[in-house]
Amino acid sequence: MNIKLKGSRRARSEFLWGWLFLLPTMAGLVILNIIPIFQTVFQSFFKTGAFGKGNIFIGFQNYEKLFKDAAVWQALINTCKYALVEVPVSIAAALLLAVLMDGKIKGKSVWRTIYFLPMVAAPAAVAMVWRWLYNSEFGLLNHLLDRMGISSVNWISNPHIAYISVAVVGIWSVIGYNMVLFIAGLKEIPRDYYEVAQIDGASGVKQFFYITLPLISPTMFFVTVTRVIGAMQVFDSIYMMMDKSNPALEKTQSLVYLFYKYSFIEGNKGYGSSIVMLLLAVILVITAIQVVCQKKWVNYG
Repeated sequence: MNIKLKGSRRARSEFLWGWLFLLPTMAGLVILNIIPIFQTVFQSFFKTGAFGKGNIFIGFQNYEKLFKDAAVWQALINTCKYALVEVPVSIAAALLLAVLMDGKIKGKSVWRTIYFLPMVAAPAAVAMVWRWLYNSEFGLLNHLLDRMGISSVNWISNPHIAYISVAVVGIWSVIGYNMVLFIAGLKEIPRDYYEVAQIDGASGVKQFFYITLPLISPTMFFVTVTRVIGAMQVFDSIYMMMDKSNPALEKTQSLVYLFYKYSFIEGNKGYGSSIVMLLLAVILVITAIQVVCQKKWVNYG
C-alpha cells in the first residue's frame, strides 16, 4: 500500500514539475506567437485609426486593395526569387561542408566554429559589413575587381543583380546552421554501409549519391522546409543594405519589408496585416506542396 502511495506521489510530482518547466515556453509561445496571429487576422479587416485607436471595420477592402496593388505582387516575386537563390545554394553548400567536416581532417572543431560564427552574429552588423563590401566606390569586392582589371559592379544598386547580392548574405549567414544539422544527420548513417561500398569498389562520389543522399534525405527535407520559411520572411538584410533612394529597392523589397513600410512608416497596420496574411497563405501552400512531394524522394527506411 505504501509503495503504491509513494509511486502515485512521485508520478504526481513529476507531472507537476514537467508542466512547471514547460510553462515558460508555452507562455512565450502563446503571448509572442499565437495571440499576435489572431490579432493580425483580426486587424486585416480594419482601417487603422489615429494612434492605433478608433479602428474602422472595412471588411475585405484591404484584401481587394492588396490584389490590385502592383507593389505587393512585385514584392512577392522578389521574395520568391530570393528564396530560389538562397535555399538551394545554402543547402547544397552546407551538405558538402558537412560531408567534409564529418571526415578525418585536422582542426575539425575550429573549422566548424568558423562556419557557424555567422549564425550567432547580429543580423544588423552582418548586413552593415556586407554593405561595405558591396560599396560601388570603396568596397573590397570592387577593389579586388579593379586590381584584376575588371570594371566595378553596382552590387546593390543594379536592379538585375541586387536580389542575388542580398541572397549571398543570407547564404553566408545560414550555411553554418544548416551544416550542423547535416552533420547530425550524417552521424545517424551506419558506417557499415560505407565499408561494404568500399569493399565493392564504389568511389567516394558513388557513395555520396547512393548512400549519403538517400539516408540523409529526412534531414534534408527538414532543412528545406525551415529554410524556405526563413527565406520567405527575409527583411533585416534588405532593410539594412537598401536605402529608400536605391533604384534597385523596388526589385528587391520583400513582402515583410513591404509590411514594415505600410504598417510602421505609413501607419496603415490594417493593410500591412493583410500583406502578412498573403505571405502566410503562400508559405502554407509551399509547405503543403513540399509535404506531398517528400513522399517521392525522402527515404525513412
